[in-house]
Amino acid sequence: MTTLLSLQNVSKRFPGVVALAEIDLKLREHEVLGLIGQNGSGKSTLMKIIGGLHQPSAGEMRLRGSLVRFGSPLEAARAGIGLVHQEQSLIGNLTVAENLFIDKPTDFSRFGFYRRSRMNDAARIQLDKVELDVAPDTPVDQLTFAQRQMVELAKVLSLEELVESHLVVLFDEPTSVLTPTEIQALFWQVRRLKTRSSVVFISHRMDEVLAISDRVYVLSDGRNVAERAKGETDPDELYELMVGRQRAGSVLPRNNPPDKSAPKRLEVRDLTVPGKVADVTFDVASGEIVGLIGVQGSGAEAVCRAIFGVEESYGGEIDYEGRPVRMSCPSGAVGLGIGYVPAERKMEAMMKGMSVCENMAVTFGSDYGYGGLLLSKRRERQEVANWVERLKIKTPSLDHRIDQLSGGNQQKAVLSKWLLGRSLRLLVLDHPTRGLDPGARADLFNAIRQLAEDGLSIVFVGDTLDEMVTLSDTILVLRDGKVSQRFEDVQVRRPSEEDIVRAMV
Repeated sequence: MTTLLSLQNVSKRFPGVVALAEIDLKLREHEVLGLIGQNGSGKSTLMKIIGGLHQPSAGEMRLRGSLVRFGSPLEAARAGIGLVHQEQSLIGNLTVAENLFIDKPTDFSRFGFYRRSRMNDAARIQLDKVELDVAPDTPVDQLTFAQRQMVELAKVLSLEELVESHLVVLFDEPTSVLTPTEIQALFWQVRRLKTRSSVVFISHRMDEVLAISDRVYVLSDGRNVAERAKGETDPDELYELMVGRQRAGSVLPRNNPPDKSAPKRLEVRDLTVPGKVADVTFDVASGEIVGLIGVQGSGAEAVCRAIFGVEESYGGEIDYEGRPVRMSCPSGAVGLGIGYVPAERKMEAMMKGMSVCENMAVTFGSDYGYGGLLLSKRRERQEVANWVERLKIKTPSLDHRIDQLSGGNQQKAVLSKWLLGRSLRLLVLDHPTRGLDPGARADLFNAIRQLAEDGLSIVFVGDTLDEMVTLSDTILVLRDGKVSQRFEDVQVRRPSEEDIVRAMV
């Protein structure tokens, strides 16, 4: 089979870190190449080099046999290379159509003005490919997270009409926010693309990689450590190659179940958020982990935002530690000892340009003062360092900029800013494992379970059925904004994934 794209001895260095070291890679025509590795292993950096966002520090890249070095994504697009980003690259105040073609060689503008009707017609063709029913002139910041991910995919698929040569399509964690139905639609697109394209597919979900890939490369610490052909490996071997330990027993069992007879930490009664959820009722005991799951738009995320005071208006009642409260703003929730990690960490939970330490200590750094009055930077940094080690956050130093970490390590740092809080009694997590590799996910699960054993109450929205059953004491399934079913004592009476799916749909 003809090699379409090859990399030889490609390295990339950033200040204080070597992201890639002497990577060799070959992508053949009409092939799907799976790429896996832990957070910080260099996967996204490699994709950005191929896609023109970064230039290599050393090594060479050849496309169709010719030596290439792209100075921008536009140059890569003109050569037939498109990247579906893990961290979405869309511009919020531009329309869907403008985002689809902003980095493409088109004739939709003349003398500095857009030919909007032509651009919108062309955009509709791309949106139909991914079955996304939104108007092309809709501003992107009005879309949901999952809708924006489908726009990212349509943006790359637009290369089919713009470039005649064989394409290279790069998918960097494209399924992290998609429903099972949307994932199957994406896989259909990937298989269709193989007729005139080659694909590199990154995912932390081993079953996805094996289902869609012809070969799999494994990265570790910026190096290619293994290559496996389809049918020659299984999820357990890939996990061990990637993480360095066996999968079995990676998540510790719970020792002490929560005491359901004790006073409730959180009581939610008939919670209603207009247009999102209606009459949602549940309790959370001290030390209990309650998992919320449902398809996109089920309302699980809105429940979390209402508990933390992010939703501007809601109906119903919320009692916290035995007294009624009105969650009117996040600062009030923090004052009550409630923490919240949103799904969109880039926009809502992270201070770009500031250090890992500053981001992690921003909320509860004052807890490490003397008598609550004087801040002790030494004690603060010691506690930050403790959580960096405990969650295995890969960073050159505590003073390294958080936006220069990999996406998964950013996620762990954002979570850690709440775990530093000595006054924290309820933690609300919206898709906490999004972007985490299996090893990091296991580390996070163990940390959450230990926090629950110590009495912290946790409400989280899960991405997969497996993490629901693995982590939760109670599972609430939401469908069309209502609780369709609840599963109690999950760690004892483990529900089947089939039972949960039936309640979701």
